[in-house]
Amino acid sequence: MFDFLFSSKNEKLVKKWHKEHEEIVELAHKVIGEYSKNNHDAAKKYLKKLNDLAVDHVMDEDIQLFKLTHDEKSIDPKTEVLVEDFIKSFKKTKLALMDFLSKYSRPETPLDDTFFQQFNDLVEVLGERINFEERNVYSRLKEK
Repeated sequence: MFDFLFSSKNEKLVKKWHKEHEEIVELAHKVIGEYSKNNHDAAKKYLKKLNDLAVDHVMDEDIQLFKLTHDEKSIDPKTEVLVEDFIKSFKKTKLALMDFLSKYSRPETPLDDTFFQQFNDLVEVLGERINFEERNVYSRLKEK
């Protein structure tokens, strides 16, 4: 019941980020569902929420992981290498995601078939990245 009082900073971060991942996935499914029902206004609303959450999540994660890798006491060298590899390998995907969400969450940008195909592809890649991140990076961070 009071486990959160005794959790480490890393455990709290991981718990927060995991919750945000769940919200990101839920919003992505809502976008797909509403677009599939041809309700582009609702899809756009969820896309905007997804954009806001994803930007906040990625920025917070970047800042916190940077701090962790530059504080000798936060993580061990093996975890530091894992985190740095993750950051480097996710950079292109992250930029593509931010560009895509920024473009299509604008009110004047229509949601068309190109959007839907690219969004589905992006959701698939992000799902894989989230799974990798949680299984590898987050699990290591929770141990520290």
